[in-house]
Amino acid sequence: MVLVAKDIMTRQVICITKDTPIFEAIKLMVQNNITGVPVVQDDRTLVGMLSEQDVLRLFHTYEDERDGTVNDFMTQPAVHFEEDEPLLDVCHCLRDNSIRRVPVTSNGKVTGVISRSDILKCILEAAEQSAAQTPCRSSSR
Repeated sequence: MVLVAKDIMTRQVICITKDTPIFEAIKLMVQNNITGVPVVQDDRTLVGMLSEQDVLRLFHTYEDERDGTVNDFMTQPAVHFEEDEPLLDVCHCLRDNSIRRVPVTSNGKVTGVISRSDILKCILEAAEQSAAQTPCRSSSR
């Protein structure tokens, strides 16, 4: 069985809109211990992604950008995957780019998110299932 994005995605996704004040978005990320958040229109159509990396510049531009909104910081277009795309493709994307999480969409609307830790959990679960199905071998030393 080939795993696809919807098989492991987190379905309860926190999203924000591009007019959200930037410090409200940062507070949301910190309170929920997430490294990024999809930026959507009111109908959950994906328009961008806001990551920790996107807002790090506030450390030295605070005075000039403190009244900014998510629109001023977000990455667009957002890298994303459709629900039925192979999980292997998602894994390659996260591995080969400095991306920690990607939105999952259906017809352009956010339905989930996959993070590196979601993939690690999937790998661990597969390894544990494989070990449970393999008979133990005793050492003959």
